[in-house]
Amino acid sequence: MPRSYPWDGIFHFECRYTVNMSETFYPIHQFPSPDAPPPVKKIKQRYLLHIGLFLVTVVTCVMAGAQWMGRDPNEIDNWGYGVTYATLLLLFLTAHEFGHYIAARIHKVDATLPFYIPMLSTLSMFGTMGAVIRTRSQVSSRKVMFDIGVAGPIAGFIVCMGILIWGMTHLPPIEYLYSIHPYLQGMKVLPPYGLTFGNNALYWLFAKIFVPSGTFLPPMNEMYHYPFLCAGWFGLFVTSLNLLPIGQLDGGHLTFGLFGSRHLTISRLFFFVMIVLGLLGLYDELALDGVINARPLFVGWVGWLFWALMVRFIIKLKHPPVPDMAPLDRRRKIIGWATVAIFLVTFSPLGIFQIPMGFKMPQRNHEKENGAVPVMFHTKTMNTPSHAASGVVSTDCLREPVL
Repeated sequence: MPRSYPWDGIFHFECRYTVNMSETFYPIHQFPSPDAPPPVKKIKQRYLLHIGLFLVTVVTCVMAGAQWMGRDPNEIDNWGYGVTYATLLLLFLTAHEFGHYIAARIHKVDATLPFYIPMLSTLSMFGTMGAVIRTRSQVSSRKVMFDIGVAGPIAGFIVCMGILIWGMTHLPPIEYLYSIHPYLQGMKVLPPYGLTFGNNALYWLFAKIFVPSGTFLPPMNEMYHYPFLCAGWFGLFVTSLNLLPIGQLDGGHLTFGLFGSRHLTISRLFFFVMIVLGLLGLYDELALDGVINARPLFVGWVGWLFWALMVRFIIKLKHPPVPDMAPLDRRRKIIGWATVAIFLVTFSPLGIFQIPMGFKMPQRNHEKENGAVPVMFHTKTMNTPSHAASGVVSTDCLREPVL
């Protein structure tokens, strides 16, 4: 029965109906303002797709791990050699992506579960192109964007540190490397040729701290045969790529949170740095291939040119704005600068490069007089279990390539 109201010159009506918009019900007196964005329809998770991509990625990572061990990845009987590598790599990727996902859920941002990206080892030496999640609702503020952006790299970085510490404190004897490359036995030095991973500050520091005295530590052109070292290094490399302070990369979210609209200046600066490092890497490629008669500098990686194109035309340099541009609080700023430190210690300017078989460093005048060629990168003596061997290396014994 309708209520009776004292007459005050205004007709009163009691509304008991609701309006349906995108499966969200609003009492008529709480109907959103015309200026407010329409509510986003929540999309169900596609669990079968996520599980399927994960399982395929497990297989491709196992195949890649077997290949790192010098085995034919197309032979199923060899897949057992790749299980350790695949487990470690997927542990890192899962920690990284679920760091983002959990942070998004905490802030009630609708996000998908991780989409793992499998890749055959013939196309990607690591067996995967990583993983991604998608946010399906608007991020409301710089603080929320910052939290979601840094959660992934921090989680992945913690896992990588554990993997590397364990790997460096449990290194097998040099006979393990002989089992993969039997031709190395009897050589006075390890050949410095073949695929080489660029070092970074954290890997170098951990090697100094955690490798036991008298233990053989493989050089950067052999360490990928060791699953813990390979997965740990690759995790650091991926972390640094994600933390590039550009656009909508995790590092872009970080600098946008820390510096607001000034992030674009930082983004442009690092875009320029990537181009310079890429051109220096191209110079090294030409020198190593003998196209030009010059000494490689070993300070850049040609792959940075590819990444420069990616961030310029696909990822973009500018971070999109958010409704609430309030600056970060002190706690978040501390976390932000700690994450910048993570980027600096994991960044590897050299990336991944190839030393051609039989390459000889062009000699300077004083080297011609001594008749020796100095090695410009990490080599290992075969009869000395020291962490790093340096000196003059004869090229007479370097006859087989390192896979």
